Amino acid sequence: MKEVEFAENIIVYNNGQEAVDGLKEIIKEKGTLPDVIFLDLNMPIMNGWEFLEEYENCSYDISKKTNIYIISSSVDPRDLERVKQYNKVDSYILKPITPDDLGKIFGSKTK
Repeated sequence: MKEVEFAENIIVYNNGQEAVDGLKEIIKEKGTLPDVIFLDLNMPIMNGWEFLEEYENCSYDISKKTNIYIISSSVDPRDLERVKQYNKVDSYILKPITPDDLGKIFGSKTK
């Protein structure tokens, strides 16, 4: 991300529960939600699928569109099919993420 100067501010959460709690805190403090969320499916405590359920069922008024990109090493067709069930997921990117992948995302953010 640094190589392509993807973002000025990057917040890293180590698991899905930290991410949910962090986003709720941002909303509570009336802060700015991230433009992009990179979501790993395989995380401890709360995995990516559980995070998506929590995020999609969030009762907070989220007027800002946050782009969510699943980042995973899974090529399981069931995972690829399951992603389609989530309206808020923009794309599924296979690990490792490359500068070219980030460039494509950055380009789509500015359009």
